Amino acid sequence: MTTELLRDFIAHAEREPSAPALRTRTEKVSYAELAAMAGRAQKQLDAFPAGPVAVLARKSPQAVALVLGCLAAGRPLLLPPIDLGTVALGELCARAGCVEVLAATPEDAAEHPDVVTAVIGGPDGEHPGGPAVPEPVAVPEPVAVAGQDTAFMLTTSGSTGTPKIVPLSAGAMARFTEWAGDAFGLGPGEVVFNYAPLNFDLCLLDVWATLRHGGCVALVDPALAANPRYVCEFFAACGVTVVQGVPMLYQLLEEGVFPGVRHVIVTGDHAPAPLRAGLPRRFPRARLHNVYGCTETNDSFWHEFDAAEAAGPAPLPIGRPLPGVVVAFGPDLAPVPPDDGGTELLVWTPFQTEGYVTPDPAAATGRFVTGPDGRRFFRTGDLVRRDAAGRLFLVGRDDFQLKVRGIRVNLEQIERVLLEHDDVLEAAVVPAVDGAETRLTAFVRGTGPGRLSGLRLRTHCAMRLPRAAIPSAIRLVEQPFPRTSTGKVDRKRIG
Repeated sequence: MTTELLRDFIAHAEREPSAPALRTRTEKVSYAELAAMAGRAQKQLDAFPAGPVAVLARKSPQAVALVLGCLAAGRPLLLPPIDLGTVALGELCARAGCVEVLAATPEDAAEHPDVVTAVIGGPDGEHPGGPAVPEPVAVPEPVAVAGQDTAFMLTTSGSTGTPKIVPLSAGAMARFTEWAGDAFGLGPGEVVFNYAPLNFDLCLLDVWATLRHGGCVALVDPALAANPRYVCEFFAACGVTVVQGVPMLYQLLEEGVFPGVRHVIVTGDHAPAPLRAGLPRRFPRARLHNVYGCTETNDSFWHEFDAAEAAGPAPLPIGRPLPGVVVAFGPDLAPVPPDDGGTELLVWTPFQTEGYVTPDPAAATGRFVTGPDGRRFFRTGDLVRRDAAGRLFLVGRDDFQLKVRGIRVNLEQIERVLLEHDDVLEAAVVPAVDGAETRLTAFVRGTGPGRLSGLRLRTHCAMRLPRAAIPSAIRLVEQPFPRTSTGKVDRKRIG
């Protein structure tokens, strides 16, 4: 079959060639122009050996076109973080079996000159020792692929260890982009704000589902992504109608009001109450959504909330399963979670991977469990509880559990309690071993100077946590927390 994403993208380019496909700080790219760029990239790929390729690229129209060209050529495509160290990057590419490491621009290639083997997408393909390929003018001509064939290979964030390679099939991509387009109306005339890096799974909705359905993608310049003035001005200038992002994005947009936005999607992290409360003011006509998912499964749950719930102090539920999603709980794959305050959530989705790319067969499926009906459930590592109304709430992660004075505590649960305080914007709890004892230090950033104190926060925790879970030390910080390339708190750099 031809991938539905490419089929629909090409059809739209032929039907509405002048329609906007991409917008950046400095340029606009039409569907006809993007299709021609992708066709050129596909043609240049013909000169390379068969097999998977890696695309090492910062977000740009050239990078988007190169990805589309790889998909059209039927090449399994690894999208690693461009800021990985050279050794780690080489290991990831080798693990994925990549025959080439491609860059979309010479500037991208300069980031890893010892790893990149070719620059693709210009008038002539550059390949050491290989022939130049004449520039074509045709749109892509997708080769046939099977639904189970790998299309994308994404990576996990690596925030808790070495990134894992997550392959997604052409069929999984088709099902997810179809759902996202229908759920949020990503069709012609819509402008979808893309803040996440190109290698992050949020781009499955922001970029690829949008291009499949004929919308326009507003690509944030990675070099200016932490600049609130640029992000707000670019957001307003593009006339954004749909936005998805981690809480950090909405912090950058705090000073703006955007009445043209129809959908606001919060994902990736627990949104602090003060930030969440400001969403209805900044997006007065938008529907507000809390979306939960993992790289391995893609989006799994969503919850639509109103202004009253946004302003409330309680955390948001993760919501209801997406169409076709099946859930289970705990090691016994129970259909409902026991009322024990924290049980692991397992998920099967129509959009998920079947396992990791790794030479170790045991590691490939180690986090997957086969249920009685033959479905392969993913062990999310997230612990959930159920309230009296049957709604599910996140309470922490199994890999953030440790013992303090012989009592098991969950670091993420402590962070969530801190984030429930009205004056807390960010919180991270870091353990340290002092002799035979484990001590917890909480790093907290508040909404403004003078509003917080260690004593007030300790009292807040004491009213909501067991004694062993109360941090030994609380450090107030003024600067935003360091983040990984995917927007998650980088625990390795805190402290």
